[in-house]
Amino acid sequence: QVQLVESGGDLVQPGGSLRLSCAASGFALDTYFIGWFRQAPGKEREVLSCITVSDRTVHYLDSVKGRFSVSRDNAKRTVYLQMNSLRPEDTGVYYCATNQAYCSRAQSVYDKWGQGTQVTVSS
Repeated sequence: QVQLVESGGDLVQPGGSLRLSCAASGFALDTYFIGWFRQAPGKEREVLSCITVSDRTVHYLDSVKGRFSVSRDNAKRTVYLQMNSLRPEDTGVYYCATNQAYCSRAQSVYDKWGQGTQVTVSS
């Protein structure tokens, strides 16, 4: 079965860190571009960052630049989103998604999606 599974979401205090994982099953990740997205309560889902097949990261949201980083371990079929200096406004459901074409801020480009993992930043 082809699927993506996110994990690592949790309740964390402001200023804290979390590492989210996006694990692929049923397919190899090495030929896929992986995007990370977030849906805050009451808001539309937004694109955060994307990692290319050559391990270059593109950040689309200015507020995550310098705080979030993306990495991949193709052998483990897993992509990670390292989040540092977390803020209450980072609260939301985080999703990963893939496509084999390119990194894009357009969500319609991504054709495989995980179910999401909840991140709550609160004291």
